Amino acid sequence: MEVDQFALEGGKASRGFTKDRLIAVLDQVEMRVERLRKDTVRIEEEKDSLLSTLDSIKHSELLLDISECDKDDITRYADRILSRAMTVEVTVRTDRDHQQEEALYQVNMYIDQLVMSVHNDAVSAHSRCQTYMNACTSQPDPNAGTDKNFETAILGCTLDDQKRVKKRLQGLLDYIAKLNVTTCS
Repeated sequence: MEVDQFALEGGKASRGFTKDRLIAVLDQVEMRVERLRKDTVRIEEEKDSLLSTLDSIKHSELLLDISECDKDDITRYADRILSRAMTVEVTVRTDRDHQQEEALYQVNMYIDQLVMSVHNDAVSAHSRCQTYMNACTSQPDPNAGTDKNFETAILGCTLDDQKRVKKRLQGLLDYIAKLNVTTCS
């Protein structure tokens, strides 16, 4: 849907452009902005998924089964792709008040600590991640508890941030599952 450029040119009342017509144009623009935000979030998620896959490959125990020369080739190839992926920068800014900023900071601290623990103890990290995920959903996994401190922090975040955190945690759960598959193989 294209925005009606004619309505924006001149805009004189003598051409018959009323307030209703301008509001209709603004409604079109608003719909396109929301679609742009949604598409940008999807691209951010796709980039995160690609980076996660590259990290899984670079840390895969499958590399132990190949020659040093082949391992170096694969690592250089992965690094080249990673370097190229890092040239893509997309962000959707979310307006937050001071309390929401603080809550998001706390949530990010929890998740950063979780990420740091993944390579040391993937099983415990998976369990902890599931308790965080339970804090983000109305239908928690009954086999795992809910981290109440994380829940308090996530509830202080904006709705957009809550959605992003939930997707980030799901990606982390998937990543941990990939690690477990490669370490158990």
